[in-house]
Amino acid sequence: MGGLPQGEAPVTTLKSWCASAEGSDFPIENLPLGIFSVGERRRCAGVAIGDYVLDLAGIADLLDEDWREDLAQPVLNGWLARGPEAHSALRQRLQELLSDERYRDEVEPQLVGQTEVRLHVPCLVGDYTDFYVGIHHATNVGKQFRPDNPLLPNYKYVPIGYHGRASSVRASGEPVIRPSGQRKAPDADAPEYGPSRRLDYELELGIWIGEGNELGSPIPIGEASHHIAGYCLLNDWSARDLQAWEYQPLGPFLAKNFLTSVSPWVVSPEALAPFRKAMPPRPHGDPEPLPYLDDPADRESGALGVQLEVTLTTEKMRAAGLAPHILSRGSADAAMYWSAAQIVAHHSSNGCNLQPGDLIGTGTLSTDSTSGLGSLLEISQGGKHPITLPSGETRSFLEDGDEVMLKAWCESDGAVRIGFGECVGRVVPSA
Repeated sequence: MGGLPQGEAPVTTLKSWCASAEGSDFPIENLPLGIFSVGERRRCAGVAIGDYVLDLAGIADLLDEDWREDLAQPVLNGWLARGPEAHSALRQRLQELLSDERYRDEVEPQLVGQTEVRLHVPCLVGDYTDFYVGIHHATNVGKQFRPDNPLLPNYKYVPIGYHGRASSVRASGEPVIRPSGQRKAPDADAPEYGPSRRLDYELELGIWIGEGNELGSPIPIGEASHHIAGYCLLNDWSARDLQAWEYQPLGPFLAKNFLTSVSPWVVSPEALAPFRKAMPPRPHGDPEPLPYLDDPADRESGALGVQLEVTLTTEKMRAAGLAPHILSRGSADAAMYWSAAQIVAHHSSNGCNLQPGDLIGTGTLSTDSTSGLGSLLEISQGGKHPITLPSGETRSFLEDGDEVMLKAWCESDGAVRIGFGECVGRVVPSA
């Protein structure tokens, strides 16, 4: 089925003996996996619980012997390749270990404070693909170039995507070095080379691939969710002036490939299960998905009830002790025209082989409200309407020293709130 992986566990009523778990982004109902290091120690797998990271190598004797080799690696690719049954079994075992007082004396010494660790990109990213499934973002951007025809005819038939640069994917907290490239002002006769003057962020969700598929063997829509190992936040930093000059006829290149930031935790489909929603009905007159993209279960529960927030601080704001300025708040389910399962099915529909640890971005997630726009390009309407910050500064695009923070969480009646953590990047001058 396309909506939820089989064997989905119900909402738990467990309570962890780790006191900081309750009310945090990482309660016992979440338990996302990641890769961390402390000092010069090698990278290893851990799970977030409250304010801590549980070192999985330190509790290896309490885990299934068959799991230990993959969980001892400095990346999660091998573990993600095991598929949803193994992932579910590990999750249930961790919930047992973190809730049952019998295990506390053995497990508690393996908790490391999150402030003491460095978090890394959880996988060796073999390929990174960015989609464009945020229909309100696509419409808003299209209006700036084609006011009378913002969406091209293919948008409602095919999930649009492009291949990004896997080598420049970095974990939250890495600096955002202002990129340089060719840019051409509308009234200039020729382009010039230099640092981008219209640097922007893009609010997205990332999808981590678990089990892959063989080259030439497409993933059916009804099986696509089984190939999704988890989700994260993703910021596809964009140099809008470089993009405007280079994107035709082949699409983004230097405007996008200089950096993609991801939050470090892999939030599992099981953790998100209580927050699944029906896909929004398509507007009257829109075409139905072609059969290879259509699945009843995905229609019923393919939308992600994830709340999203973007904030901005400047050097001046931080020096004055001012709170971060909220740029936008919205939700993924209100933004995505295509589901995660449809993205995966389409990506492989020509026989393309997805591999464990591949990363897929949803594209910028904007709602139909001005309070839920996912980029400065939209918020400032291409620079025509700068925003005013609490410090009195104005911004159309990002300046050096600006820090953008993405946050995401899920909450609903009858379910414990879970979070994704943060995805942060601060702009530094061009190299």
